[in-house]
Amino acid sequence: MRNFEQGRVWNRACLRIVAKGFGRAPSLKLLRKRPATGGQAGAGKKDQIGGDIALCTVSPHFFSGMFNFTTMPGFNRSDSINLLSKLTFRRAWNGIRVLGSYYVSKWTKSPVQWGYPVSISFEPTTSCNLRCPECPSGLRAFTRPTGMLQRDFFTETIDQLYKDLLYLVFYFQGEPYLNPDFLDMVSYASGKKIYTATSTNAHYLNDNNARRTIESGLDRLIISIDGTTQDVYQQYRVGGRLDKVLEGTRNIVKWKKQLKSRTPFIVFQFLVVKPNEHQIEDVKKLAKEIGVDDVWFKTAQVYDYENDPNHLIPTIDKYSRYRKTENGHEFKGKLANHCWRLWHDPVITWDGLVAPCCFDKDAQHRLGNLKEKTFKEIWNDGEYKQFRKNILKGRKNIDICSNCSEGTKVWENS
Repeated sequence: MRNFEQGRVWNRACLRIVAKGFGRAPSLKLLRKRPATGGQAGAGKKDQIGGDIALCTVSPHFFSGMFNFTTMPGFNRSDSINLLSKLTFRRAWNGIRVLGSYYVSKWTKSPVQWGYPVSISFEPTTSCNLRCPECPSGLRAFTRPTGMLQRDFFTETIDQLYKDLLYLVFYFQGEPYLNPDFLDMVSYASGKKIYTATSTNAHYLNDNNARRTIESGLDRLIISIDGTTQDVYQQYRVGGRLDKVLEGTRNIVKWKKQLKSRTPFIVFQFLVVKPNEHQIEDVKKLAKEIGVDDVWFKTAQVYDYENDPNHLIPTIDKYSRYRKTENGHEFKGKLANHCWRLWHDPVITWDGLVAPCCFDKDAQHRLGNLKEKTFKEIWNDGEYKQFRKNILKGRKNIDICSNCSEGTKVWENS
């Protein structure tokens, strides 16, 4: 009964909380016992916990703000409009409830979960053609098996989630284009009106794959380019060829123009490390020359940041997650006892394991197996609740949180 009454109070309050949760305040109105009117952004909805009738009017800035906050470094008008075009009333209401439950949990220090994930990362494969020094896939350092996501399993899972799911990232570990069914799965998700994104090293963007990528309906394509000359590029992207990256990018730009498509939004992601920090301006010029939509500069996660054995931590402070000390380096982040990821953005591995977030790269904190239970059973199961409770008690006691970027600045725009 206590939890029920808590739900009554906070489910009505959560919409007001949202306005404080982001720098861009939405337009929010709560009108009790009033019927919905047609054509509004939010229609009348029966409060599933409190039992009251509430009308919620939410400006589009709320949702663009939510995704700027969690998955992208800045605002792009075209990309944001495309994201908003995927909204349905059900997805919007689900997002509000999820965000509200997060703030309730944060304030009360007791895990409350309303709704289902707004975003999911689905892993196409753990295989990769490169050997990047700070990547478990590149280092072949997994304890879990390597394999490929099967299309039937993917479609079955999406069928469980698509009505509430707004955003789908086809990436966790590995190179997505190594999975032969990857673009077919993108097409399936696009057909469900889900915003789709992926990250690639671009070595497999031949002419045919580039055309199929445009035709798949992919909404965002992030291309990793960590140097503008081969000698610099290969210092982090070990085994990679810059000419293949540039050829693949040009193929994507060409087919996007020829097919007169507004998508995907094409991004150069430049992981700033010490060997390439002098090429920041060069990659901006290269992107403009090729016709890439934006360049994002990402700070690097370094596992042994105290010693930095590979000499990757950049000297430019704003592009580093770490600060220099007398004894080496220390993490800039503050491990506050809450984490937005646990409430809205789980990870599903290629073989069906549900992990709490993208920092659990080896899926050691397994919260369920989709080969054994439905996603909704796992999402509301005791293991998930306990993990959220542990986060609220003390993130410093959880290994994957010790070097997590939550609460720190990860991205810079060009």
